[in-house]
Amino acid sequence: MNRIKTDVLVIGAGSGGLSVAAGASQMGADVVLLEGHKMGGDCLNYGCVPSKALIMSGKAAHAQRHSAQYGVTNARGEVDYAAAKDFVSDVIAQIAPVDSQERFEWFGVKVIRAYGRFISNNEVQAGDTVIKARRIVIATGSSPLIPPIQGLDKTPYETNETLFDLRDKPEHLLIIGGGPVGMEMAQAHVRMGCKVTVIEGDKALSKDDPELAGIALQSYKDEGVEIAEGALAEQISGTAGAIEVRVKDGRVFKGSHLLVAVGRSANIANLDLEKAGVETERNGIKVDASLRTRNRKVYAIGDVAGGLQFTHVAGYHAGVVIRALMFAIPSKAKTSHIPWATYTDPELSQVGLTEAQARKTHGDKVEVVRFQYNHNDRAIAERKTKGLIKVMVVNGRPVGAGIVGYQAGELINLWALALANNMKMSQIAGMVAPYPTIGEINKRAAGAYFSPRLFESDLVKSVVRAVQRFIP
Repeated sequence: MNRIKTDVLVIGAGSGGLSVAAGASQMGADVVLLEGHKMGGDCLNYGCVPSKALIMSGKAAHAQRHSAQYGVTNARGEVDYAAAKDFVSDVIAQIAPVDSQERFEWFGVKVIRAYGRFISNNEVQAGDTVIKARRIVIATGSSPLIPPIQGLDKTPYETNETLFDLRDKPEHLLIIGGGPVGMEMAQAHVRMGCKVTVIEGDKALSKDDPELAGIALQSYKDEGVEIAEGALAEQISGTAGAIEVRVKDGRVFKGSHLLVAVGRSANIANLDLEKAGVETERNGIKVDASLRTRNRKVYAIGDVAGGLQFTHVAGYHAGVVIRALMFAIPSKAKTSHIPWATYTDPELSQVGLTEAQARKTHGDKVEVVRFQYNHNDRAIAERKTKGLIKVMVVNGRPVGAGIVGYQAGELINLWALALANNMKMSQIAGMVAPYPTIGEINKRAAGAYFSPRLFESDLVKSVVRAVQRFIP
């Protein structure tokens, strides 16, 4: 058995683990990184990257079929599904070197391609190697949650880990789960010529503002996505090419392929956490605000730490723990400034409190300002006028923002910055945006907050009249 001592041991080479390993190594720490599967983790290989590439294929086909609105004759927009998957693979291949073993070894990280399990409170065994570390960061991510639906284990189905390897275009794709992943794949596939039915036990996009989500959902329906809400899957049966899903109220949905997209499950089963004194809870490993476990030598970040399961959260967590690991600086993770986005068309994004959450927390102190996309000149020029921004404001500061519309995932960045730095609406209003841009929507939302204060105020009008009367 080989034995290694190190300053920092990172278990998992996904977004969070790679960020910790790179940062700690480049700042002078001895780092060992364990990865038993693919470098880059879920995001690169099965999640964010391939899904956005496939969405782009669907978007290209859709654009060809709807180009007449720009004075260009509509085309058929035929999709070669296998070629689209080749495109997805090529995108992954172009990004993969950034997450490669070679790159991290160049940083000075010792990379061991094996799964790790705890054998004591500060030792982990990976293959024939035992690593003793001063500090350990668990960044093992999550896997698709497979619900206990009768018959599912006997029926062929896809998850995000297998969907992108599928080469034959589904004739009729059934999707169990109406969250962001389910809706992104639903719209992408209907645009690629598939019939698609989404089966959701509750409300589709239920974690987003209902008003904004409603605009997005109607767009999907207009394109042909069938969305069955309040449809809790109870029994699944069939064979490849002939799948049947029966829901609790008796409805039956039939299709050729099945995608299960009901959530994520933390990857903790094979870590032997009890040998390290690390506690778990329903959503993963139990951590405090500094992302530390009950074992003070061990941290957990990203999906495995529960909470918001996004790649950018794992990267943010990495920054939090690096400050503690490298400089012994107390550092805590927050969630109030974390944005998220659903990359459909229109896009849907949120940061901070939704309107309902803001009203529950702040009551009558909340002001909700709105601005419609159809008043933005760039949106009009590009025929992207379906959309809305809502900003929740308390005492002159935004506490949340939600956007549905073209480039919503880009527009939310400004509000994430505002919340992270406790900025005022006056600072947003003071920004000068180039004309004509979609980004003006953010400034106009801030303007909507001040407009009644300036243009509907009797006091302001009295002051202006006095100035005009007495100042030469």
